[in-house]
Amino acid sequence: MRIRRILAAVIATATLAGLGLTGAATATAATQGSPTSVTPSQCEKGGGTPRIDLPGNPCVGGTYDGQSVD
Repeated sequence: MRIRRILAAVIATATLAGLGLTGAATATAATQGSPTSVTPSQCEKGGGTPRIDLPGNPCVGGTYDGQSVD
């Protein structure tokens, strides 16, 4: 019974540590590689639609969602 509790605690700790590392890696990648504006072709290649008719000329959807289209 004691071994089961220890094993459960070890698994829970490893799971939480793994989630923390994954979150940190995702946050770092998102802040480093995101351009502030994209071209219309970049927006489309990323799976989005350039909406130059909306205020701020955003790219809607895809990888560059919400970034301005230059």
